[in-house]
Amino acid sequence: MLVIKGRKMMPIQWLGIAIVVGFIGICAGRFSVNPSDLFSAIKKLPEVLVSLIMSGQVPDDLTQAERVILLIRFPRLLTALIVGAGLAVSGAVYQGVFRNPLVSPDILGVASGCMFGAAMGLVLPGSSWLTVQLLAFVCGLSAACAAMFMAKRFGSNNLLLMIMTGIIVGSIFGAGLTMLKALADPYGELPAIVFWLMGSLSASSWSTVAQLAVPVIVGYGLIHTLRYRLNVLCLGDQQSRSLGIEPARLRLVLIVISSFIVAACVATVGQVAWIGLVVPHMVRTFTGANNMRLIPISTAVGAMFLLLADSAARATFTMEIPIGIVTSLVGAPLFAFLLFRFRQGGAL
Repeated sequence: MLVIKGRKMMPIQWLGIAIVVGFIGICAGRFSVNPSDLFSAIKKLPEVLVSLIMSGQVPDDLTQAERVILLIRFPRLLTALIVGAGLAVSGAVYQGVFRNPLVSPDILGVASGCMFGAAMGLVLPGSSWLTVQLLAFVCGLSAACAAMFMAKRFGSNNLLLMIMTGIIVGSIFGAGLTMLKALADPYGELPAIVFWLMGSLSASSWSTVAQLAVPVIVGYGLIHTLRYRLNVLCLGDQQSRSLGIEPARLRLVLIVISSFIVAACVATVGQVAWIGLVVPHMVRTFTGANNMRLIPISTAVGAMFLLLADSAARATFTMEIPIGIVTSLVGAPLFAFLLFRFRQGGAL
């Protein structure tokens, strides 16, 4: 459990925090929502979901407030929760695998690959939004696979070498992205690429929730079952072998699962910076390095962090701010504070 000032956070307290954060996410925005509209919309939620699944249409008796809640804000809330949870748990896994709390999920070039794939989809003539997401997902996974393949071809399982190959792959995809931006139409394609790179949840829908839920939930389930083995892996390769765990195989499995989650999230909503780095690092200051607690708590905190950031992006100004800007403005100072705190305590 998360310990704050000597007290453990009980499950009921986590549930209360989640309800408050969810209520903020639903009500935040220029269209006002009162509690009666919210409760009425929640009652009609099963009917709306069944209608969308069966016919692709929504019931005609929905009020304007219910349509805003059920078709716009509720899917966006769930998308923010899933993406925040996925990026945070991936960051915790990467930091455990590489035994470094300063490692982020894009260390193997996954984010760079996703951005290149999305830009390619936006530039290609006749491509749909599904094509953009598919290309981003494929290129993101390809970047991680290329980094691991290069490290293996160099004949070493050294983690530092894998980080270096990730930097190489990320640089290559970054150069490709720059080239696509230079070749893109400056009046149509280039603004679309730039807006996508800043990250946004504005296109969230129930189909977005469905396509994100499967990889993130399945990936988290696998990571959750392996979190004890991740603890053993953090002890080093020699200790892992002595306890009956093959470190190279387990490391590969965890990296593949985490990269799969990151690629799915970035391909859907664009680049959302700092969550995979800051949230696990912050949670570790309270829970310690025990992944039995760090993994689930980082997942919950990451989900609520992104939901609050998205609420601020929608409600702060008259126009919506890209979510990547908000997470950077909050995450960078928070990370600087954590580094200063560690420095003061002699941990760095």
